[in-house]
Amino acid sequence: MSISINRAKTIAEVLTEALPYIQKFTSRTVVVKYGGNAMVDEKLKNSFARDIVLMKLVGMDPIVVHGGGPQIGDLLEKLSIESNFIDGLRITDSQTMDVVEMVLGGLVNTEIVSLLNKNQGKAVGVTGKDGNLIKAKKLRLKSRSANQDIVDIGQVGEVVEINTEVLEVIKRSDFIPVIAPIGADDKGASYNINADSVASEIARVLSAEKLILLTNVAGVLDKKGNVLTGLSARQVASLIADKTLEGGMLPKVECALKAVKGGVASAHIIDGRVEHAVLLEIFTDEGVGTLITQTRRSKQPSNSEKP
Repeated sequence: MSISINRAKTIAEVLTEALPYIQKFTSRTVVVKYGGNAMVDEKLKNSFARDIVLMKLVGMDPIVVHGGGPQIGDLLEKLSIESNFIDGLRITDSQTMDVVEMVLGGLVNTEIVSLLNKNQGKAVGVTGKDGNLIKAKKLRLKSRSANQDIVDIGQVGEVVEINTEVLEVIKRSDFIPVIAPIGADDKGASYNINADSVASEIARVLSAEKLILLTNVAGVLDKKGNVLTGLSARQVASLIADKTLEGGMLPKVECALKAVKGGVASAHIIDGRVEHAVLLEIFTDEGVGTLITQTRRSKQPSNSEKP
């Protein structure tokens, strides 16, 4: 059965629109933080895997950093271990840290690797402890809910240094790295680190073309609920100052800002509830979320970048 004329035109239009982006981003690094609905819905999981595999096949170098908060919470509940949070961060004692390592470094990481491999990719899973990939230190939290006092939330960490040699070895071997956000300090103590922060720092030290953060919302919204995009760092700072940006979106935006200020060409906060959200954001003019750059520019490649 031959393809219909209308369907053929649609396919041709999609490929034509994607072509300049494919040409521009060949051999460029794209760091994707994977989490939220995209990580638990079966249809979204498979569309995400196909997106990452296709990126690799057209010559890009995707790096996946994943979260796993809901999965950690589920196992803690099954083990009758209480979960407590301060300012959205899980208090992580030694018992909870054992569960974090089991879930992030084991269950979740291996599931993502298997998903990519099942979709004809070549993926390898690592934690930040492998090859000293992520050097970490204990996070000193000034709690908003405790009058800015320093509070102890256990083995929650922040990135001190990324060992890029590990990532370069994986890249040269033509594998897709899948990274669990667990780091260690000089004494070997393990730390649970926010996945957005890890993705942002990896993108920064690799001078990545893009940092993509998947969320459960449409993107950065104005006070009327409209998606904002094509934002400069200065515009984002203004949105934070007038409290348009607050709550759970604020840490993601701060990670995006840190990346673009550190040399990443663009950061994207996109709707992970949309099938093939990653491809739609990278390879279409409109995208499916919020684009943030150091200075304001449009989503589309300039004329000099188009074929």
